[in-house]
Amino acid sequence: MSTQRGYFTVDEVRAAEAELFTRVPEGVPMRRAAHGLATVVAGELRERTGGVAGRAVTLLVGSGDNGGDALWAGAQLRRRGVAVTAVLLNPERAHAKGLAALRKAGGRVAGQVGDPDLVIDGIVGISGHGALRPRAAEIVAALDAPIVAADLPSGVDPDTGAIEGPAVRADVTVAFGAYKPVHALAAAQCGRIELVPIGLRLPEPNLAALEPVSIGAAWPVPGPADDKYTQGVTGVCAGSATYPGAAVLCAGAAVAATSGMVRYAGTGATEVLNHFPEVIATQTVAAAGRVQSWVFGPGAGTDADARKRLTEILSTDLPVVVDADGLTLLASEPWLVRDRAAATVLTPHAGEFARLTGREVGADRVAAVRELADSWQVTVLLKGRATLVAAPDRPALVNDAGGSWAATAGAGDVLSGIIGALLAAGRDPAWSAAAAARVHALAANLAALDAAPAGAPISASLLSAHVRPAIGVLRRLAHPF
Repeated sequence: MSTQRGYFTVDEVRAAEAELFTRVPEGVPMRRAAHGLATVVAGELRERTGGVAGRAVTLLVGSGDNGGDALWAGAQLRRRGVAVTAVLLNPERAHAKGLAALRKAGGRVAGQVGDPDLVIDGIVGISGHGALRPRAAEIVAALDAPIVAADLPSGVDPDTGAIEGPAVRADVTVAFGAYKPVHALAAAQCGRIELVPIGLRLPEPNLAALEPVSIGAAWPVPGPADDKYTQGVTGVCAGSATYPGAAVLCAGAAVAATSGMVRYAGTGATEVLNHFPEVIATQTVAAAGRVQSWVFGPGAGTDADARKRLTEILSTDLPVVVDADGLTLLASEPWLVRDRAAATVLTPHAGEFARLTGREVGADRVAAVRELADSWQVTVLLKGRATLVAAPDRPALVNDAGGSWAATAGAGDVLSGIIGALLAAGRDPAWSAAAAARVHALAANLAALDAAPAGAPISASLLSAHVRPAIGVLRRLAHPF
């Protein structure tokens, strides 16, 4: 079983398609894609309306192959008893063979959407860029039927997931041959994503997501010969008199993430011990004792004392996670991490990224996070609904949170604590950041489900309380018991 799901750019998919066309007769790849699309649409009709025959589907058909996919799928649906109407957004450039097939099957062409049970978005495919054109935007804005997108939601950039104006928001997206970056970077626009294989031979991906089962299989748990020291000791330097809660959230997350030990160094010792008596707490980094990793920054402040603590931690040969206030300090003194031999993980949100680099993240988030990782020679986790992780000269990793429940004060403190615990257990920095992001997102979703009432907003404390259950879910995927 693969440990990653790859996402492939337009250029990579086009190259794979060109190779495919040398192995199969003309039209076969489109027929395969259309069959998969029709199968998914039939399943949606059955799930939503109780049947397929007698239902109505409207195709929004643009020019080129994406419109052809929709037309061929419409022909197959028509043969299954579905009333199929095609709205041609560019009649002169509609896919001729697909349109002929639809008409032969009994489908019709009309200028209006009508009142369908479902709409297929075949407006633009992976060659399209920019927002929907005015007529398409007007039609899409007026829809109240569920939408199934052919390959990707029209109006969303296939490589970056950027949205520059009107775009389709699909209920389901049927990916043809390969997942594209849009399916992770703009997952909220895609809805549920179904992959239809068409025979592509794909390269190693430059963007990938860790499969949940692989995270569960590799998560550190005690072995027969382990004790509290061998499983990793996490050092946490977080919190201040102004923000004592950050220390509690960060240290508590480290406690929940592994079975080793957490040592806390800082002014929040009393608060941390009140919540987690198993933590070993001291006032200073020097007095903390031996650790296998450090987490610095959440609520730590940016004064001279905070800078001293950060410098002391970064001078070690241990892996270090730098978050929040630590990133603000690094923005003015980047050389503190650029010359480190040991692993460093930076965890900025968009605003902190801008402070570190002097520029906004921009539309191409993958390129931005890779550039920072390469230029500073660190691992970078860029927060967001789609969290990105980049390490020098390696494929980037992405984690779609599946929701935005973690968009709450203090949630980042929890994430940094989880990453630090994984680093202390000896895990690879990029894997640690991506796996922690998956657990963090799952914990937020579980917390929202358990909220009273379900689906109510959550806080970082509730998220932190669900870190262990989230790890348990992933562990059970790999080790059912």
